[in-house]
Amino acid sequence: MTQRDTLKCVHEPFGDAFYYGPERLSSRYEDNLAGREDSGFTHSTYRTILDRFERETSEGKRLLIKDMAYYLFPPEASPASIAPSVGRVKRGVGTTEAVINGTTNGTTKAPYPYDTDAEPNNPTVIPRDTLGKFHFTFLIRHPRSSIPSYYRCCVPPLDKVTGFYDFMPSEAGYDELRRLFDYLRSIGQVGPETAGENPNEGSASNGVDLSNGVSSNGVSSNGVSSNGVSSSNSVEVCVIDADDLLDNPAGIVEAFCKSTGIEFTPDMLEWNTEADQQQAEEAFGKWRGFHDDAMNSCDLKPRQHKKKFKSIEDENTEWVEKYGEKGAKLIRQTVDANIEDYEYLKQFAIKV
Repeated sequence: MTQRDTLKCVHEPFGDAFYYGPERLSSRYEDNLAGREDSGFTHSTYRTILDRFERETSEGKRLLIKDMAYYLFPPEASPASIAPSVGRVKRGVGTTEAVINGTTNGTTKAPYPYDTDAEPNNPTVIPRDTLGKFHFTFLIRHPRSSIPSYYRCCVPPLDKVTGFYDFMPSEAGYDELRRLFDYLRSIGQVGPETAGENPNEGSASNGVDLSNGVSSNGVSSNGVSSNGVSSSNSVEVCVIDADDLLDNPAGIVEAFCKSTGIEFTPDMLEWNTEADQQQAEEAFGKWRGFHDDAMNSCDLKPRQHKKKFKSIEDENTEWVEKYGEKGAKLIRQTVDANIEDYEYLKQFAIKV
């Protein structure tokens, strides 16, 4: 966000369509019309968001988009079909009709399922050729850190700030991130080479931040660069673990930049000017309460001690004290349900 002369940062744009618009996939605001209207995004579709990217890139800057993979998926692992505004509605055997702004015959198609065709093996609501315009990188965080942090945003007193009044385990996002990762690998859009690895040594056997991108657990930066392109003309796998980033910010950011073709400079790790703070406010402001630590920060320095998890028993005790027996049980269940997907992606993380 500090490289405003060459990069344009867009923060979680697909959430507008996922939660609030006529193509919304989430049930979070389904019975809360006032909440959707207050968001200002009731008319946002996947097409309007993609159109925004086109306008932003017309300024000559590269887009760096931080977003959540699950915003591109129907919840609860439901089968996906293409969003109406970017696909075609089924009209009987052998016939289809283009759809604009998430409506068919004037009727809003929300929530999912859409009356549209699916693409073979594509687990998202975005067409494969559109996904192909993005250079994907991936940011992950251990569920034992991310899940209790997210739970805190969905219960009093912080829920009054975030507007998220209940915790939904389906929003953890690890399953969707892994499925997006595997799909992009299967079609050759990322991999087989891995960022930070010697190509002659081979790549990981298994294995997103959208670069136009997905991050935490999400996607992040627009376009395919000359760096980070493997011998097969796909971009290399680039996975960043949040703990590695906090332990070694300069090393990890420099490796990310090398993989995505961005020039690294040490001042990327500082945002202490008035202009920097204003941009942070503009970027994070629509998701109040979720990014307060980032908005109140001015730099990224190595933490003094590496993350050391408490024992399961001590963790459970802490969560019970903070959130009660029911809350602690739900957090533990959600953590346990997502560790396998996290560990799968972790094996591809950049090592410096």
